[in-house]
Amino acid sequence: MCHLQLRTLVFVAWVLGYVAFLLSARRMWTGKYVRSPLVRSLFVNMVSESEAAATETQEWYRCCPDLLGESVQPLFIQSHLDSGTKAFLRRSVEKSGWMFTQLYHSLVSTVLSPMVSRTSINGFLGRGSMFVFSEEQFQQLLQIGPEWRAERLLDLGAGDGGVTEVMGAHFREVYATEVSLPMKWHLQRRNYKVLDIDEWQQTGFHYDVISCLNLLDRCDDPLHLLRDIKRSLVPNTGRLVLAAVLPFQPYVEVGGQWQRPTEHLKIKGKTWEEQVTNLSNEVFRRVGFEVEAVTRLPYLCEGDMYNDYYVLDDAVFVLKASDMNGTLPPI
Repeated sequence: MCHLQLRTLVFVAWVLGYVAFLLSARRMWTGKYVRSPLVRSLFVNMVSESEAAATETQEWYRCCPDLLGESVQPLFIQSHLDSGTKAFLRRSVEKSGWMFTQLYHSLVSTVLSPMVSRTSINGFLGRGSMFVFSEEQFQQLLQIGPEWRAERLLDLGAGDGGVTEVMGAHFREVYATEVSLPMKWHLQRRNYKVLDIDEWQQTGFHYDVISCLNLLDRCDDPLHLLRDIKRSLVPNTGRLVLAAVLPFQPYVEVGGQWQRPTEHLKIKGKTWEEQVTNLSNEVFRRVGFEVEAVTRLPYLCEGDMYNDYYVLDDAVFVLKASDMNGTLPPI
C-alpha cells in the first residue's frame, strides 16, 4: 500500500513539475525573448488591411520570375495575403492562447509520441489543422469561378479535411485518403468518402481533380504515386493540384520515427525558383505531366503554447497530363 502511494505521489509530483515547466516556458516565449515586439508587430500587420501588411507578408509570396526557367515564367501566378488566410491566422492565435488546453495537448503529446505518429496525435487531440490555400486562391489557380462544378475530387493524405473543405464545394462527390485512423474519423464526420491508400487507384472511375498537398516529400515512392495519379485522372480534362514544401526534404513517418524514403527524389537547385523550375522541367515531365500554373503560398499549421502558428514555403502547381489538350469542363 505504501509503495503504491509513493508511486502515486511521484507521478503527481512529475505532472506538477511538468506543468510548472511549461508555464514558465510559456511566460518566456510570450515575453521579451521569442515573441518580441518585432514578432508581435509582424502579426498585427499580417491581420490588418493596411498597406504595411502587404509589405510585411510579401516574403511569404515573393517570387523573382526572372529566376524561373523560361518555360515556367509565363505560368507563375502571383498570390497575396487574403481574407481566408487572415481568418486562419486569427483562429490559430486564439487557440494558442487557450492555456489549459495547450497544457493538456503538450502532456498527451509527450506521453504518446514514442508510440504514435504525430499526425495521429494531432487527430486524436483535434489540433494541428493545416492551411494551404483559400477558396479564392484555389479558384485563381484552376482559373474557375465560384459556381464551377465537376463530378469528383480526390484529396490524397487529406488530414482532418480542412483543406478538402476549401475545394469540396466545387464537386458533387468528394473522396479522400488518410493513413491515420483518428484523421479518418474527422474525414468521415465531414461525410467524405474515405478510401484506402491502395484502393483509390482501383475504383473503376476517374477523378476530375486530384489534390496531392505536401505529400510528395512524405511518400515512400513519389514517382510511382505520380504515375498512379496520372492514370486516375479524367482523360483530357483532369487536373492534379500538387503542393510541395521547398526546399525539398523527403522523410517518411513510421510510428513516430522519421526515415528516409525508399525512392529518394532529388530536386536540384538552392532557391525556391530553381527548385520549382527543376520540378517543372524534369521531375513532372519524367512521369508525363506538364505545368499549367504555379504559385508561391505559405503552408500554415495551427500553433501551440510556444508559437501562434507555424509556416513553411510551398510551391503549388496545377498539372495536366502532357498529352492532354483539353480545358476544365464548363459548369
